[in-house]
Amino acid sequence: MVIRKERDVAAAEAAAGCVVEMHRRLVDFLREGLTLTEIDEFIGRELKSMKSRSCFIRYRIPGQSPFPSHSCLSVNECVVHGTHVMSDAPLVEGDLISIDIGVRHNGWIGDAAWTYAIKSCSDESRRLMDVGKESLRRGILAMQPGHRLAEWARAVQTYVEDESGFSLVRGLGGHGYGKSLHGPPFISNVLPSHPGEWPDANSLFVEGLLVAVEPMINAGSHEVSSEPGDWPICTVDGSMSVHYEADVLVTAQGPRNLTAGLAELTDVVG
Repeated sequence: MVIRKERDVAAAEAAAGCVVEMHRRLVDFLREGLTLTEIDEFIGRELKSMKSRSCFIRYRIPGQSPFPSHSCLSVNECVVHGTHVMSDAPLVEGDLISIDIGVRHNGWIGDAAWTYAIKSCSDESRRLMDVGKESLRRGILAMQPGHRLAEWARAVQTYVEDESGFSLVRGLGGHGYGKSLHGPPFISNVLPSHPGEWPDANSLFVEGLLVAVEPMINAGSHEVSSEPGDWPICTVDGSMSVHYEADVLVTAQGPRNLTAGLAELTDVVG
């Protein structure tokens, strides 16, 4: 979606602000012993108090059952699309939980994810989280008007895989959004390895483009597995995974991160 009217920019900012505020409330709420059901119920209640609602719950894609949760709750080896019904085990110290919040606020979407450690984290988990945040920062800096979408992937992949030794999940990536949750362009986190793999790679970041960009990074292999019809996507080797997502508006002056407040949050919680 391309937006240039001031009222549309303000509406997109407000929806993104609801997502940031929801994550702020989660920082105070998350703790050892909570179940995914308790977390998802909290998110549903808090969104309602902000005069927003989840745009994930009952979301459908072909071949899969409706998404059952207000949020995506992905723990440890779960990369994305974790649900509150996939486990009734309480969170324990050292768990990583990536929480993806999608809201509809006054007709506009906000969509951003952040990863938290429960109470403490291992040295590897700490480095994985730091690399995830830094990859998002570097990628956003590459989103200059007139640059190809591939420059985002180049910045992220070079840092995550070549410099840091972690792996980016293939086949998943960012997307346009606005008044609908998903739309063109698709924004891969890795450069195409053969012609036709990523048709949008040479498209340009243009002024007014509104996109959600989201590195998904595994400590081990980039390969993931999921059962047909199931939502959670997990690492094949059981390695830890993190997910970071930001809402970005491309302006004439450069990229503007509408969810920049997430970077100020404490990410070891409880």
